[in-house]
Amino acid sequence: MNKARVMIVDDEHDFAATLAERLRLRSYDTHVVTSHNETLALINTIKPDVLLLDLNLPGISGIEILMTLRNVSPEVEVILLTGHMDLARSIEGLRLDSFHYIVKPFDIQELIEKIDAVRGRHA
Repeated sequence: MNKARVMIVDDEHDFAATLAERLRLRSYDTHVVTSHNETLALINTIKPDVLLLDLNLPGISGIEILMTLRNVSPEVEVILLTGHMDLARSIEGLRLDSFHYIVKPFDIQELIEKIDAVRGRHA
């Protein structure tokens, strides 16, 4: 199986760029976007297998983006990322069919296992 195409949606550019580079070093095809509008503009162009979605973006929550994505690109698997554990939002994300919820900072190997597990759901 080819490595996944991963879109990282996070307004913390340094974090997202570092994460993208760490995934690229492991042969993942990664793309970084920093806003809701950029995500919606590029989702059908990039066609990611996995979307790593920050829950706390300026002006909009990751849950709102997830709700929009379920209508626009329901096949994209989503792993929610956040700096703060919020049980209510994690339950809402799971209800909207996100695959997992990971609290920052996280171990890169844990994230890779989640990405590969998402890909395994379609193998």
